[in-house]
Amino acid sequence: MEHTSKDHLSASALWVGAKAEGIDALELKVVAQEIPPLPPEHVLVEVHAAAVNPSDVKATLGIMPQAVFPRIPGRDFAGIVVDGPSALIGLKVWGSGGDLGITRDGSHGHYLVLPQSAVRHSPSGLDLDEAGSIGVPFVTACDGLTRAGGVSAGQTVVVFGANGKVGQAVVQIAARAGARVIAVQRHDARDGFACAPVEVVNAASIDPVDRILELTSGRGADLVFNTVDRVYWHAGHAVMAKGAVQIFIIATKGETVPFDLFRFYRNMHRFVGVDTLGLDAIKSCALLETLRPGFEDWTLRPYPVLDENKFDLTNAATAYRRVLAGAADRMILKPKMTKPL
Repeated sequence: MEHTSKDHLSASALWVGAKAEGIDALELKVVAQEIPPLPPEHVLVEVHAAAVNPSDVKATLGIMPQAVFPRIPGRDFAGIVVDGPSALIGLKVWGSGGDLGITRDGSHGHYLVLPQSAVRHSPSGLDLDEAGSIGVPFVTACDGLTRAGGVSAGQTVVVFGANGKVGQAVVQIAARAGARVIAVQRHDARDGFACAPVEVVNAASIDPVDRILELTSGRGADLVFNTVDRVYWHAGHAVMAKGAVQIFIIATKGETVPFDLFRFYRNMHRFVGVDTLGLDAIKSCALLETLRPGFEDWTLRPYPVLDENKFDLTNAATAYRRVLAGAADRMILKPKMTKPL
């Protein structure tokens, strides 16, 4: 194994010493980042772009019980390998992980140490800001659809909360597979939809159950992806065809919903829960690798990254607050914009 010298490296990172009692109490300190010795079969990635996910913010607030402090937060990244095997040095890479920023130091810093199997060449045609924006939402969508048995041409897929980041990813993946996609959201806009026509149901103006059953001639959907918890529990259950699968990504601890057991077994339904905190950087990278061809042939699209939504580490708190408030746009940290301490 051949390594570059790290003597010249100086770096900064966000540092969270302990969980905060609220966003106003959150201290995102910018500290000097020490570069540890590189373990065997690992690489050192210089982070050029790292998305801020809701789970990144919630972890700092103690909402993610798995989170261990003190910690450098951040789950998603895109950057360049600067140390490790000579064949990998200079490679542009992307990745994500349920362990990053949760049980091991994450991507909201200048450098990130990862197993070699946790990085892959980022999609050609995407800049690093775009590649760094993809992570958690697309991993979530891909994992849910994969564990539900996959999606294919001829199926009908209903996505509740299709305007959210995970919802947009599900819509894109399902459309690329040739499925008929029905997107349920609370407006008529088609932002984030990619390579095929998508039928939009505006739940703010029409009953989504009635409209979906009308669109499917009463049959319902083969796959239902519910990104918004109990809000669409009844609707999601009502539009499942016989043998259908429903995928859930969000649930509030302690809350319950009424369950029609008769409908469940008589219609041979399946429910799948998705928790990407259980997918480490290696597993998440493998899922992203299955999506790379779509980003390279432009049947999948990255999230737009506006200049006003790019932040250096010293202004990370602004990005964190916007994400917690439900920002529609993707927030990106640019560690290289921060002067090392």
